[in-house]
Amino acid sequence: MRSICSGGNYPASITNCRRLLVAGLLILLSACSQTANILSTEPSGNNTQGAQKLSSFTQFPDIPIPGGAKLIVDKTLVFGTKPWYGQLTIQSPGNPATMFDFYRNELPNYQWQEITSVRAPISILTYTRDERVLAISIRGETLGGTELTLTASPKGGGAIKPGTQ
Repeated sequence: MRSICSGGNYPASITNCRRLLVAGLLILLSACSQTANILSTEPSGNNTQGAQKLSSFTQFPDIPIPGGAKLIVDKTLVFGTKPWYGQLTIQSPGNPATMFDFYRNELPNYQWQEITSVRAPISILTYTRDERVLAISIRGETLGGTELTLTASPKGGGAIKPGTQ
């Protein structure tokens, strides 16, 4: 029994084997993560279809979405609509520093108040609005771009104080 990568013509079989290996790796890598295009919520004066496009992104009207962002479906879990809670994971073509500045500048326009922020290899921004807290993790990706994890949760306040039950 002969394998695909063996044969009498040694250089040709190595080339075919490499092609097969590269094709297999590309298929595996493309299946690793599902993404979905999402529309930017950045204000755009030149976008003639802006109102129509933005209306399709109504589940998250209270957070800015950077242009070119894609939703990583495998890492996203959301409950409810008004308000929504859960975790959005977004892949953005922008670099981490740009994404940090984008959210720091844009979130106040959506009535979010900053609680704290840390600019680091994995940056964290924390905001509050009404009865919710929004935590954003910003991490650069190996081949460029940024992975953003936005977690919205209800504000705490029901914790038991020591000595009382």
